[in-house]
Amino acid sequence: MVIVNGESVDTAGKSLAEYLKESGRNVAGIARIAVERNGEIVMKSEYNDVILADGDKVEIVTFMGGG
Repeated sequence: MVIVNGESVDTAGKSLAEYLKESGRNVAGIARIAVERNGEIVMKSEYNDVILADGDKVEIVTFMGGG
C-alpha cells in the first residue's frame, strides 16, 4: 500500500503518472500540482519514471488561484 495524502491506496507498482491519471488529477491541463514522495519533491518530468512502491508516502498539492 502507498499512503497518498494520508490515505492508504493500492497503487504499488504503477508509475506516478499512471496514478495521477487514474485518480483524475489534471496533470497536463489547467490545474497545477506539486508532488512529494518520501519527503522529496518529484519533478513533473520524472512522473513517468517514478514507480510507486509499498510503504511510499506521497503528498499531492493542487494550487488554485483566486481573488
